[in-house]
Amino acid sequence: MTDFLIKSTIPLFVLLAAYQLLLEKEKMHKFNRFYLLFSLIFSFAIPFITIEVIEEIKKPIIQNSAIQINQGSIVLVEETNYLPIILWGIYGIITFLLSIRFIRNLLKIISKINSNKKIGLKNATLVLLKEEVLPHTFLNYIFISEIDYNNQKIEAELFSHELTHVTQKHSFDVLFIEIMKTAFWFNPIFIFYKKAIQLNHEFLADEKVVNSYNNIPFYQNLLLSKANENQPFYLASNLNYLLTKKRLIMMTKTTSTARAFLKKGIIIPLLMVLVFSLCTKVVAQETTQKEGKNIYVTGEAYYKKTTFKIKDKKGKVVAKKKYSDLTAKQKKLAPPLVIRSNNDKPLSEKEIIKKIKKEEPKTFVIDEFDPKNIKTKKDDPNEVYSTAEITDNPVYPTGSIEGFYKFVGENFTTPKTQDGVKLAGKVYVTFVIEADGNLSNFKVLRDIGYGTGEEAVRVLKLSPKWTPGKINDEPIRTQYSLPISIQSKT
Repeated sequence: MTDFLIKSTIPLFVLLAAYQLLLEKEKMHKFNRFYLLFSLIFSFAIPFITIEVIEEIKKPIIQNSAIQINQGSIVLVEETNYLPIILWGIYGIITFLLSIRFIRNLLKIISKINSNKKIGLKNATLVLLKEEVLPHTFLNYIFISEIDYNNQKIEAELFSHELTHVTQKHSFDVLFIEIMKTAFWFNPIFIFYKKAIQLNHEFLADEKVVNSYNNIPFYQNLLLSKANENQPFYLASNLNYLLTKKRLIMMTKTTSTARAFLKKGIIIPLLMVLVFSLCTKVVAQETTQKEGKNIYVTGEAYYKKTTFKIKDKKGKVVAKKKYSDLTAKQKKLAPPLVIRSNNDKPLSEKEIIKKIKKEEPKTFVIDEFDPKNIKTKKDDPNEVYSTAEITDNPVYPTGSIEGFYKFVGENFTTPKTQDGVKLAGKVYVTFVIEADGNLSNFKVLRDIGYGTGEEAVRVLKLSPKWTPGKINDEPIRTQYSLPISIQSKT
């Protein structure tokens, strides 16, 4: 939501500033009306537009002998922040009250229409009011004083002014901006948009009168004589709206075609800047592997032409395999990928490709029973081994370590603090995966207080049985560690 508000507010301010600096003083009111409405719609559409810019990234070169499984870290975030709920509550209450006001004003206008005499006038309807009022318009209804109408005290210019509001449907613009103001009452920019839109409506209506009657001084004096009247409804269009120097000057002003075209043209690059600055998203994409060009090497790619000869206990070659057919233990005994220079300087892409082709082993012998490759179990049955000393790592029941992290994350409850302290830090716990798969020997190496270490141990005791670690297929006890990152918000 915050991202939406920021991305929509920026173009609202920028486009309104551009309007006031470049367009408002120019006599191109129809374009300005479109511009103001477009600015509102465009600004609310911006957050939903995404232009993806693909940025290719290169994978690091992987050396087969250095691949290992690192024990991960679990991040637990405890959400205890009630501020968003309070803010949404305040927003809902104020929006509801403003909506009630908006509906009440609509009903007030409808009541005026239904309770007073109506007369047709061209494509509009005159509503004759008992009280003395200045002519004003809502939708296709023009509200006027019945006494002034009967006594023919309403000048033709005023009728022409109000009929322009009707024919050009200015009320729809006002209703639209009022809905925006009601929903986004916390953003004052909509107040300025409404003023700009309604002033432009008056420019349009004034222009129609001036072109029809060609008597600017008389019309200006007529408006000035009505200057003390108040606007009855804030949803209505009123000829006395913002009767300022701007309106009087605009009646006598002209704008050349070239000047109008130039100022309209400036808007296009402005829109492009807004789109690309607010909508552009850089997406990282790994380059695909291509024969002869790719410098990102995996065991599958590097050893695709290599034949691995497998020896038995007697030292005889009993099988020939491709890399993909090797067991996990046999892959560990494959030679490292030789992608380095003789002087340890970084290689260029061409040099790496050349070395791959030159140094790729054609054949390689794997002897699992060579003494240097054999990992043996110690005599003490209670010995605890590290993962580097065993042939098969322990396996969580789901088959992946991510399943274990998920289990801990779902069951860990961040302890509450009485003094409002925000808990942030890491809890380090070690434990032993027994030969039967149970967890034991829990030790909290470090915690951040408030019972975080005890909670970690409690969760670990709930863990289901693992498949134990092994040395040459014999189950053994394995030491394991678990870091848990805690970030709580109060």
